[in-house]
Amino acid sequence: MLKIDSHQHFWLYDKARHEWINEDMHQCRRDFVPADLQPLLEQNDIAGCITVQADQTITENEFILNFAQQNSFIKGVVGWIDLKAADVEQRLEQYRDIELMKGFRHVLQGEADDRYMLREDFMRGIGLLDKYGFTYDILIFPKHLKIAAEFVAAFANQRFVVDHLAKPFIKAGDIDQWKKDIQVLAQHQNVSCKVSGMVTEADWNNWKDEDFTPYLDVVFDAFGAERVMYGSDWPVCNVAGGYQKTYKLAEGYVNQLSHNEQELFWAKNAIEFYRLKV
Repeated sequence: MLKIDSHQHFWLYDKARHEWINEDMHQCRRDFVPADLQPLLEQNDIAGCITVQADQTITENEFILNFAQQNSFIKGVVGWIDLKAADVEQRLEQYRDIELMKGFRHVLQGEADDRYMLREDFMRGIGLLDKYGFTYDILIFPKHLKIAAEFVAAFANQRFVVDHLAKPFIKAGDIDQWKKDIQVLAQHQNVSCKVSGMVTEADWNNWKDEDFTPYLDVVFDAFGAERVMYGSDWPVCNVAGGYQKTYKLAEGYVNQLSHNEQELFWAKNAIEFYRLKV
């Protein structure tokens, strides 16, 4: 069965630039490059991956695009662009002909303004993405879900995907409000969801597969098998068990699905969403 990892990162670790990697995440305080990832993908029979920005600069785009151009297992890149910029359309035009550039992401969860995504200038930039064939990854916390529903409703033709299930409070077992809000967001058919980043929202050292089952049940029920995709969130997942345990967690859950549903989850949804060539 063809498999794609729809969410992972590379970086050359810099304490100032990667200040979000705190002391508790010491496993991530080093360089991570394609040579580190490729053996993990091969070990799990994963054919390729999507590399997602970890730094909000144009230099980051060049950095990860260079890796993608040199490593055929990297099937696409989700970069960063200043969507509020007056010349955002010219910038998008520059990336349109770079086949490996599939979409963009902004670290909305890090903005002091919870309603940042509804800013007029930001929404203007979002409104141009579909014209140039680009996707948008939504990186948010549960508190942003109601706002995100309003946000995506304004762009019916734009392809959106929620990263990391919107980071529910798995360690605390808090599910009720997140469940209600994710169900509302999933009613928008142009929104997909990455089954990624879960282990870092659980008890890093003591999580069990069953801790995640209620959350996965909600996501698969809300989005359906046609709008969910696998992502490792490597190397961030290293703080809570690493690639193999993260992969096995997803595999253990989706084994109950039909063969067709598993094919959608492991690769077909990501291929369609990001328009990959594999």
